[in-house]
Amino acid sequence: MEYLEQIQQLNTMLLAEMPEYQSQADGFPPDLASQRRLFRSLMNLRPPMPLNREFLVMQDDLLSAERDSKGIVDGIALPTVNGYSQIAVWKGDITRLKVDVIVDADNSALLGCFCPCHGCIDNAIHSAAGLQLRDECNQIMHAQGHPEPNGRAKLTKGYNLPARYVLHTVGPIIQDHVTHQDRQELASCYRSCLELAAKHGLESVAFCCISTGEFHFPNQEAAEIAVKTVTDFLQQDMSIKKVIFNVFKDIDETIYRRILGANRTAETGA
Repeated sequence: MEYLEQIQQLNTMLLAEMPEYQSQADGFPPDLASQRRLFRSLMNLRPPMPLNREFLVMQDDLLSAERDSKGIVDGIALPTVNGYSQIAVWKGDITRLKVDVIVDADNSALLGCFCPCHGCIDNAIHSAAGLQLRDECNQIMHAQGHPEPNGRAKLTKGYNLPARYVLHTVGPIIQDHVTHQDRQELASCYRSCLELAAKHGLESVAFCCISTGEFHFPNQEAAEIAVKTVTDFLQQDMSIKKVIFNVFKDIDETIYRRILGANRTAETGA
């Protein structure tokens, strides 16, 4: 089956489940880029409900082919920074990283982003993993019976991602200024993810920049909290072999490398 035909068939299946979006879908041109954008939009909009086996086979075939086409990055092979034996910084698309687990910055519903083609990392991860990820998150939240509190972590499979698993955590949303509680909750996000990863024998973890961006935590302070929490944890627990600070912007890469460089200089006295 041709790539465009495959996408169009997937769109037809999703619209059969959600006919309320048919009129909007009719406005999408028939070219490949537009139909692929429609597919991601429908994936983002689809509420948790039973998944059709035929759809999943076709979806997984498409997403796995796109994963391979984008290029998989071996997280274990990434160079460590400034003498740290377990820490790397990498700028790029976290959905390309082959590690034991990547971290998703979620909202309290823990179901992924429902805004079509939104630029947040939650949307990117769910869109690349496939609809099974939202379904598993829904099962977790249904069993829990209440919204996910800030600073905790939940573990799911990675499905069509190169990563085997996804850690889901909810960071603080900054209103007017950063409070002590905000700092404590952000540190708890990193600590909870590492503790859960270690509990399940996962040795490589890739963190996004939790609570920055849409949640407005200042990048510099968020990175300082992330580095301190991770380095403190690694000094106490040697089961985690590699932690990657995954960044998407140049400014965040500069911040992380500067903090890690300053820490190493302070430790060595150089």
